[in-house]
Amino acid sequence: MNVPLYDRDLSWLSFNYRVLCMARDEKVPLYERIKFLSIFSSNLDEFFRVRMPAVLAVNKVLDNNPAAAGEEIISPDTLPAIQAEINRQLGVFGQTLTGQLLPALGSYNIHLYYNEPIHTQHHEHLREYFLTRVLSFLQPLWLRKKKPEEVFLENNQLYLVVSVTEDSAPDMQQYALVNIPSAFMPRFIELPALDNVYYIAMLDDVIRDNIGFLFPGYTVNGCYSIKITRDAETDMNELANDILEQVETMIVKRELGIPTRFLFDAAMPLALRKLLAVYFHILPEEMVEGGRYHNLKDLADLPMPVKSPAFAYPKQSSLPESSLESTPRLLEEVMKRDILLHAPYQRYDYILRFFNEAAVDPSVQEIYITLYRIASSSQIANALISAAHNGKQVTVFVELKARFDEANNIRWAKKMKAAGVKIIYSIPGLKVHAKIALVKRRRGYQWDYAGLMATGNFNESTARFYTDHVLMTAHPGMTQELELLFLYLQAREQPAKYSYLTFNHLLVAQFNMMARFKQLINREIENARAGKPAKITIKLNNLQEKEMIGSLYAASQEGVEIDLIVRSICCLVPDQPESSNIRVRRIVDRYLEHARVFIFHNDGNEEVYMGSADWMNRNLHRRIEVVFPIYDPALQQQLKEIIRLQLADNTNAVRLDENIRNIEIEPAEGAPLVNAQASIYQYVQSL
Repeated sequence: MNVPLYDRDLSWLSFNYRVLCMARDEKVPLYERIKFLSIFSSNLDEFFRVRMPAVLAVNKVLDNNPAAAGEEIISPDTLPAIQAEINRQLGVFGQTLTGQLLPALGSYNIHLYYNEPIHTQHHEHLREYFLTRVLSFLQPLWLRKKKPEEVFLENNQLYLVVSVTEDSAPDMQQYALVNIPSAFMPRFIELPALDNVYYIAMLDDVIRDNIGFLFPGYTVNGCYSIKITRDAETDMNELANDILEQVETMIVKRELGIPTRFLFDAAMPLALRKLLAVYFHILPEEMVEGGRYHNLKDLADLPMPVKSPAFAYPKQSSLPESSLESTPRLLEEVMKRDILLHAPYQRYDYILRFFNEAAVDPSVQEIYITLYRIASSSQIANALISAAHNGKQVTVFVELKARFDEANNIRWAKKMKAAGVKIIYSIPGLKVHAKIALVKRRRGYQWDYAGLMATGNFNESTARFYTDHVLMTAHPGMTQELELLFLYLQAREQPAKYSYLTFNHLLVAQFNMMARFKQLINREIENARAGKPAKITIKLNNLQEKEMIGSLYAASQEGVEIDLIVRSICCLVPDQPESSNIRVRRIVDRYLEHARVFIFHNDGNEEVYMGSADWMNRNLHRRIEVVFPIYDPALQQQLKEIIRLQLADNTNAVRLDENIRNIEIEPAEGAPLVNAQASIYQYVQSL
């Protein structure tokens, strides 16, 4: 069967454009719109660090051998299409900032200096700030005195290229590089108000305004911003032996990666642009024209000199789970019934309490957990350290290959190991992305098992703005299979060596996950063929894996009704003959939609699953993931209602068309407006 696939990178860019659209939406509070601009910029930086190197490499291969594209949706046109879409989006970004958001700030008497002269009344203030706060961080470099190999542009750091002429030799143009130390001090500086208007300057302009101080005896003729983005991909798949040391080395190497983007001020003269390209060995396809300011992800830190309820989302406190508030011992409650929590709508405190109680409970003998992205000041990690000090056997699988979190994970791994925690590091060739924990209590001659499984990381920081679900259970089958999985993880072996492991409740990538998902889809196909109702509802972050997309196409062609909520990458193509019964929605809102949920109609006896796995090649083929069933009918109903509200969203949800464009959903005439996240909060409040 032919499997139409949309390009994954263009699909991701469609998602990032949806983020940008939130910055343009006047229904969103002003400072939240500015934060969406920041998120867009940060996302794009990561795209250039992680995905662009692969796109450039594939493009080079295809230039030399067009037949290498094979069956995948890769063509020589992909790179130009990506570059064109990025340029289009950057144009919209600039118009949104200068045409909408800066004037909106002005309506509240807040003025951000942006590509404009500084008022003379502020020069003295900026000069004082420059001399006392900024100057010690500046390190000017004369390019004529340095060979290219002696000048290294740090990844995603800001620089000014300054064009000067010596007063005694005005005909000879010279160039110097000046760093903008935004990693060490605030990017934005609040200035004295003028005529009841609050002014904010960028660190870049503080330096520009005083740049002559760095070059006595010279005339400054031009000052142009640049930034280089470097390849962040490091091959961590084959790590073995002292993996900790190797990962620490690779973190350093990543910051030295090859350039994937050289961002320059559009006002820079062509001759200087060419000189820099030669000097820093930048290829033409890596040169990207930008504006006067880069790293606008820093807009998330824009000061708020005026307070207004119109600036931010209304405060929304995390809700208590009423049945747990009066429970004296959470672990005892888990032994009686399954508990389902919905972050960030409900308090994450119950997860912290799960580990805190386990750390001090005399009957708890063993604790096991996988940690993928550890909070920088993790209370969970501290509870595990306390448990080890209290004589418990604590085993922690720390994934050292969690991109951009490796250094923090290493720091915590060392701290826990020093406290007596047994640390298990990454499996060569695999990432462990499962979100699972197991507590074993000894009661006389018997053992009690309490399991904790989630769709997101055990991270109390991200739990404040990622939507996830967490299950606490003492189900004998599931907890015994968790123990089996932890025994496998401690072996740090390839899954093939443990192919005899059987999981009847859990769906575990590398063991039974793909086969089980296909069985569930095929059962819906058989029901459709038999004239029975057949329906699949799936919520994912990313949908890319070809076989699973093929299975969904097959189900659609047999009449199975399929609703998909896909936040980011979607390579399945809607509105095609193969996908005539498939609808795809995307939700971008106040919180980051992060949960993975799977609902199969099963002729009215619905099966509901949730877990850590997206349907990506990496998740299904190169990671250990866990998806788990929800057996309790009342908890199933909670998840189904949350998904129903998301499918009903007609304010922030969009549908995806055959070109993965974000198409606004028009409410039916007379139908109420539904915002899924606001409605879910109200629903959870009623539980």
